[in-house]
Amino acid sequence: MRTIYMLGNWKMNQSLSDINSFSEELAVAWTNMPKIAQCGIAPQAMHLSLLREKLPTDLMVGAQTCSEHLSGAFTGELSPEALSELNMSFTLVGHSERRHLYGETDGQINAKIKTALTKNLRVIFCIGEQLEEREAGNTESVLKTQITNGLKDIKPSTHIVIAYEPVWAIGTGKTATPEMAQETHAYVRSVLKEIGFDADSTSILYGGSVKPDNVEGLLKCKDIDGGLVGGASLKAKDFLALCYAANNA
Repeated sequence: MRTIYMLGNWKMNQSLSDINSFSEELAVAWTNMPKIAQCGIAPQAMHLSLLREKLPTDLMVGAQTCSEHLSGAFTGELSPEALSELNMSFTLVGHSERRHLYGETDGQINAKIKTALTKNLRVIFCIGEQLEEREAGNTESVLKTQITNGLKDIKPSTHIVIAYEPVWAIGTGKTATPEMAQETHAYVRSVLKEIGFDADSTSILYGGSVKPDNVEGLLKCKDIDGGLVGGASLKAKDFLALCYAANNA
């Protein structure tokens, strides 16, 4: 049975007062939350330690990105070694905004995954197509390229979590129907199998405008194993609803 995940990506959001309010509201309800799914938050880098201190110990905290280097003259980068020392549970790698706003390449993403794994960080490997690629009928070729290049020279026995983000659905309020998402997730699983990974045990998360009002329909799909959530993870009430759905999927 595959692990279900519900992960919040706060991006460049949440002030200190927001974090305090979120933590206080979440703490009240968290004790009654079933603990079947793996739930977590990826805040801004400067808030990692604070959030780890404030959130329940069984709620994961992780990074939104990391460097392909462990240390050195790389101003502004985030070391996987430092993340491990801070007891971070996971890191996102290859998020669409890192790819398209900052020019991260498949090769760089592959290097980041390898380095993060050396420090026992759980890698959430993000893939996804842009609107023009989807409209041109290139979704499958884009995803296959991202997967094969991103996982190049990584042992198939390695535990990797995949997050499929249809870029056209991120922050737009648009979402693929559960049927559309399921079809793409099934394809992603077939590519993993093709390159030798244990596809049937690999969790594949959906990351396209997941909200409390659509999460149950998505989680009913046999190849959707949770969500990577943006805006709907900023409010404790919404995040709790998403975690509850994941724990009851």
